[in-house]
Amino acid sequence: MKVLIHNLDRQTTGEELKALFQEFGAIQSCNLVIAQNSGESKGFGFIEMPKSDEANAAIKNLNGNTVGKNKIRFKKAEAKSD
Repeated sequence: MKVLIHNLDRQTTGEELKALFQEFGAIQSCNLVIAQNSGESKGFGFIEMPKSDEANAAIKNLNGNTVGKNKIRFKKAEAKSD
């Protein structure tokens, strides 16, 4: 299950994000979206977890928590349509 994380503090690292989710299960991938021109985080990213029940537990427990200076929000990532 791929999860979109909104409202990340721009100082949050991929390792910090991964550590938050590892508490709930295995992580398949963790990607912060980085601005090409500045190399800084755009304030959102994606976590992919192989087991949807673990991903749902992470969302339920982490949604609205403060990470850095911001309260993070989640939603299931939609498949990209070409």
